[in-house]
Amino acid sequence: MTSQAAPGQACPAHNGRMPLYGPEFAADPAATYRALREHGPVAPVELAPGVHANLVVGYAAALDVLRNPSAFPRDPRRWQAKMPPDCPVLPMMMYRPNCLFTDGAHHARLRAAVTDSLARVDPNALRGQVEQTADVLIARFAGNGEADLLGEYAKLLPLMMFNHLYGCPPELGHRLLAAMSAIFDMVDPEQANADLTHCMLELIALKRQRPDHDMPSWMMAHPARLTDEELIHQLILLMGAGTEPEQNLIANGIRLLLADDRFAGDLSGGSMPVEEALDEVLWTDPPMANYSASYPVEDTDFAGVRLPSAEPVVISFSAANNDPALAAQQRSGNRAHLAWSAGVHACPAQQQARLIASVAMEKILDALPDMRLAVPVDDLVWRPGPFHRALTELPVRFTPVAVPVQPDESPGEPRWNVQPTPSSSTPQAVTSTPSPRPSPPEGRQPWWRSLVRFLRGR
Repeated sequence: MTSQAAPGQACPAHNGRMPLYGPEFAADPAATYRALREHGPVAPVELAPGVHANLVVGYAAALDVLRNPSAFPRDPRRWQAKMPPDCPVLPMMMYRPNCLFTDGAHHARLRAAVTDSLARVDPNALRGQVEQTADVLIARFAGNGEADLLGEYAKLLPLMMFNHLYGCPPELGHRLLAAMSAIFDMVDPEQANADLTHCMLELIALKRQRPDHDMPSWMMAHPARLTDEELIHQLILLMGAGTEPEQNLIANGIRLLLADDRFAGDLSGGSMPVEEALDEVLWTDPPMANYSASYPVEDTDFAGVRLPSAEPVVISFSAANNDPALAAQQRSGNRAHLAWSAGVHACPAQQQARLIASVAMEKILDALPDMRLAVPVDDLVWRPGPFHRALTELPVRFTPVAVPVQPDESPGEPRWNVQPTPSSSTPQAVTSTPSPRPSPPEGRQPWWRSLVRFLRGR
């Protein structure tokens, strides 16, 4: 596959830059990363036709960038102003007032509302809800003897978890789930986008009136005093980042467990193979392979490369994790990988994301102990795109199992945190200062037009 990557590196049509798109890159990104390392720890790439960037492929260099936000800020607006409106990567990289695209005091204020609220999620309650949700999904296909674990399990479980994490009443929760699923599936995306916007505004109005033990209520009550617009952007960011990458982590972990001889013989041995598989995936095939773009304040010499001002510097979490300089390190139990990023912009929900993935994997393995891939592992197809590491489907077969169909909603289910953990910056009581009701959806739709493209990430 290296020979396939090399022409892209030298092709005049790409101005000497390696493309990070197309089926060849999706099928074997490691070959592209190997070719890029010939340039050193930073290499010129194309994120899409004509969209230039520099990709950091060295582990030490990636840490240097991630830990130096003053030299490598996240605000993309100078670069964004030069991009055409139909730039295919713009939806994933354009500015939004959330903690991903901000720096300094603004970032600290938004992030505090997120991290302090996440800290109040009881891990035991979270585990119980993942188990209950997994039971509901597994019961739907356990008697069939076959399933697409991506579409029928790994994709739906994170979406359903956010229903509970956000404290959605059943009717609103089902609508929110349907809208988000339609966006990812590209089913009438404009209507799905409008539906999601309406659901979020309705959820905020509900939580203003009746705050509860859930993420929106905690973020509203936070001393950061988020505006409705800021609150919506944080909630959408959490849901978008916690669904697509999470489904890829679950699916890629199950794929590894079923296909790799190091794990296949030990699946009946408890949770240890699952934890080891997660470590392996986060090192070798992180669900977000290339992201965390920053934009140098001025032309900068870094790692032997001249980085133009405001041109994206993208971190390759996958290439950096697999830097040959780290070859001697033991990976089992080693969590020094960059799959969650690093520095002030490191993923604030990594503990919750890992717990959800590990429980989801344990539940499916326990329920279907003889599960196996329905096709050779090399026949699995990866979705193209510069940012994610995502399968198109994960077909499996197994002995049909009679599992009682579980109800989607259980009356009186436990709250996320019946006794909220005190936080230094979050009041213990869930209260909210009354504020005007959000504007009707019609007034908000124009600035949400990009949401469908952002969440699709294709």
